[in-house]
Amino acid sequence: MSTTKDPELASSNTEGKHLGLALAVISAAQLMIVLDATIVNVALPTIHTSLHFSTANLEWLITAYSLTFGGLLVFGGRTGDLYGKRRMFMIGIAIFATASLLGGLAQSDIWLIITRAFQGVGGAIAAPTALSLIATNFPEGPQRNRAMGVYAAMSGGGGAVGLLLGGILTDLVSWRWIFFVNVPIAAVVLFLAPRALNESQTTSGYLDVPGALTVTAGMLSLVYGLSNAATHSWGSSAVVIPLSLAVVLIVSFLIIETRSSAPLMPLRIFANRNRSGAYAMMLGIGTALFSMFFFLTQFLQNILGWSAIKTGVGFLPMTAGIVVAAGVASRLVGRIGIRIPLLVGPAGAFVGLALLSRLTVTSSYVDIIGPLLIISLGMGLAFVPLTLTAVSGVRPNETGLASALLNTGQQVGGALGLAVLATVAIDATKSTTQSLSTATHGHLTRAVNAVATTHGYTTAFEVGAGVALAAFVVSLVVIRAPRPGAPAETEVKIEGARASAG
Repeated sequence: MSTTKDPELASSNTEGKHLGLALAVISAAQLMIVLDATIVNVALPTIHTSLHFSTANLEWLITAYSLTFGGLLVFGGRTGDLYGKRRMFMIGIAIFATASLLGGLAQSDIWLIITRAFQGVGGAIAAPTALSLIATNFPEGPQRNRAMGVYAAMSGGGGAVGLLLGGILTDLVSWRWIFFVNVPIAAVVLFLAPRALNESQTTSGYLDVPGALTVTAGMLSLVYGLSNAATHSWGSSAVVIPLSLAVVLIVSFLIIETRSSAPLMPLRIFANRNRSGAYAMMLGIGTALFSMFFFLTQFLQNILGWSAIKTGVGFLPMTAGIVVAAGVASRLVGRIGIRIPLLVGPAGAFVGLALLSRLTVTSSYVDIIGPLLIISLGMGLAFVPLTLTAVSGVRPNETGLASALLNTGQQVGGALGLAVLATVAIDATKSTTQSLSTATHGHLTRAVNAVATTHGYTTAFEVGAGVALAAFVVSLVVIRAPRPGAPAETEVKIEGARASAG
């Protein structure tokens, strides 16, 4: 084995840095960012009443965060490559904390939606640089794999933790504390970051602002159009115009990237089939995971009548399952490679969502906990090898980009998936309501509405299961991994500058 050290990896071993503290800082920041994608879910009814939200605007509390987060992740990752990962990590956390403080002080629906969007901006800068800082601070091998396991557990379990914390704060304190709680956490992270984390080397170049604007605006327009399809026909101007604009903007983005001397997203990053497969899988997993959180939360509260805090507690087994499975996966990948975990992960999501699609108004938590555990174990096993595969073999100055694209897949998959599956659920609910209205001669009781609404949720679970199955097919057909112990096994490691970008 060569003893040559990459400049970035060499800088990660400077004396005086504590790996345990570094991991704690990175993990705390990642958990805070990820849980904010779901922490608002259980507080929606309370916020709806407190700030007099319209039904249409209420959805944007989730979407505004996911869109700015997902749409700007690549841009945020690139800032870390150009200006230093630790520096941009701290700037992202500072923006996130400021937006959280302002969100907690919100006095109107528009005010809160805007602060949610700025939370997404801060998260888009901090999240990809946080992942890249693992490569900068942890030497390749078991230490980095363990760090990836903890990071993956925070990424995978953050959604469930957000539901629990959101329920506790909403029921016992105030919905405003789902935002205020980020401020002291961020303050501690900002205090410890320069003391625990090494700075990365920077690279020359400039930010591709036209690329960032077109891709972000394109994703916003795409999700806006898909969301409108829930209340308008697919042929209406409210759907056709934003979807057409999205196509124009995304095509413009691709043209800009092929012609730019310093593109935001060099298309060569997709030349490696394993990396491209990992991105596609994360897109599908994001869709399945976000939709599961959203619709199952609605089912527990609207159909079973659970409180916000009880709903959060109900997701605890899922959090535990993801954390345990991610820890196991971080040890397994060095022995058995990435192949088996990347097959078991989406397969588990498919089985779990398929079982959730069988829920009825008479179902109990016993019918839910089994599918939740199956999904959590599958996701926990998949996150570590997906992360390793996505950033394996990239150039040192593109680790931020590689990690950003993985996060982008999860967030954009969640935003797009939620927009599509919400439309599917609403259509299924309307169809069932019409059928039951005819059968009951127009007498729509609360029980009848519950049946129709549950059918909408379960239909969304069915489609989500189909998306998870597609991710399984991608893993089966696209991902190629050598046998454990073969010389090419370094494909599952983060190799920094030792390998080309593809």
